[in-house]
Amino acid sequence: MHREVSISKEHDVLLGIIYTIIGVFSLIGNTVLLLVAFQKKSSLKPAEFFIVNLSVSDLGMTISLFPFAISSAFFHRWLFTESVCVCYAFFGVLFGLCSLSNLTVLSSVCWIKVCCPNYGNKFSSCHAVLLVFGVWCYSSIFAVGPLSGWGQYNYEPYGTACCIDWFAPHNSPLAMSYLICLFFFCYIVPCTIIFLSYASILVTVRGSQQAVQQHVSPKNKITKAQSHIVKLSVAVCVGFLLAWSPYAAVSMWAAFVNPDAVPPIAFAAAAVFAKSSTLYNPLVYLGFKPNFRRSLQRRMVSSSLHQTETMRKHADKETCHSAHNSSEPHKNHQTCKYFLEHTPAHCLEIMPQSTIRILTGCMNSEVAVSQMSNEIQSDFI
Repeated sequence: MHREVSISKEHDVLLGIIYTIIGVFSLIGNTVLLLVAFQKKSSLKPAEFFIVNLSVSDLGMTISLFPFAISSAFFHRWLFTESVCVCYAFFGVLFGLCSLSNLTVLSSVCWIKVCCPNYGNKFSSCHAVLLVFGVWCYSSIFAVGPLSGWGQYNYEPYGTACCIDWFAPHNSPLAMSYLICLFFFCYIVPCTIIFLSYASILVTVRGSQQAVQQHVSPKNKITKAQSHIVKLSVAVCVGFLLAWSPYAAVSMWAAFVNPDAVPPIAFAAAAVFAKSSTLYNPLVYLGFKPNFRRSLQRRMVSSSLHQTETMRKHADKETCHSAHNSSEPHKNHQTCKYFLEHTPAHCLEIMPQSTIRILTGCMNSEVAVSQMSNEIQSDFI
């Protein structure tokens, strides 16, 4: 199963550096996007479920592929076992197909919402969750295929990564049938659906704009929000297809034409472009989608304010403790009062409580200040 490294060490080191840069930015971008989505989970629109799912698959590819690819590239050989190679290839196919299938479904949802508003307005979060589940099931079928004997996984032609064995169809009819189905159902069909969906949306938007210019009520009214999310979806789809098309081209050539005519360095360069697709989703949506960008800014500001507030409350707490133990307890009463009013109840519960002793006749009892009425507390403080 092992294939010798067939590119120079210098090229491998360059691949390792590029993979490292892509991996770091992909990890940060997709993690931040998921954190922002989690922060605004209650207000996520159905179409945004696919953005989140795309980020999950991109992050999965980054975590499961990049560490192995980077280390092997720097050492100029595959460092791990054949079992790891198969797992590497499996996750690469699973997450790659999931991303493309996800973008295909997203383009279809955009088409329904823009071109068929009567049905699009009924599209709910439940429908989105079901479609996301379907995306993973669809991708899993083709990822599991080589594990069950329908096709096979092997080392890439350049030797420091693993994927589908593109040379197997020349020796196995079963592998040939797998690759034909893979290219048709997981590349040609998705690309066709994406192209037709956005072409139809473009025609509808232009028709709506012309109707408005002619002071005629358009058949399908396009909201600003719909128009914006369509533009962003188109940007992500175009970036993804541009990233994966070189790899699809060299793979098709190796599988169906002449594998000896494809130099290993072409596979290596195409693989770099393909893995760069993990950057586009967070780059587009965090950079150009207003509500995601605002949520990120609020989170950053909130985190900064929280740190400042924590430091201030810690200082106030120390002041209150000093005042409680001193012979002049009224000296810092304003600071203590502010601290009591602005500290959450669960924090006060674990703090030492201030108490007073009440004399009733010949009897006296110790009572916590927090248990007294607001008026008496105010008088005491």
